[in-house]
Amino acid sequence: MAKKGDWVQIHNIVLPPEERSGSLPEDTKANPLEMWVKGYLVNDAEIGEEAEVITRTGRHAKGVVVKVDPYFEHNFGFFIPEVLEIGNTVRKITFGGED
Repeated sequence: MAKKGDWVQIHNIVLPPEERSGSLPEDTKANPLEMWVKGYLVNDAEIGEEAEVITRTGRHAKGVVVKVDPYFEHNFGFFIPEVLEIGNTVRKITFGGED
């Protein structure tokens, strides 16, 4: 259960596929236009329930709660030793080194 004031992410279908513009590419108009918004809950809600949030810019939005305390899940990939060595080489060239 998320409490009033908790930071959450909501999801909403803005336009279903049948209401999207006919001038869109086929693969685009076959999908709904979706919205994901992060904000502070206006009232208590559970994941899967519709709720209202206030964003950091003060905008009000409604949607289904999908995450409580959302965070960025992307990264820059796996560790690559060669990239680390490039950094060492650049430092030597830039700031001097053994060579």
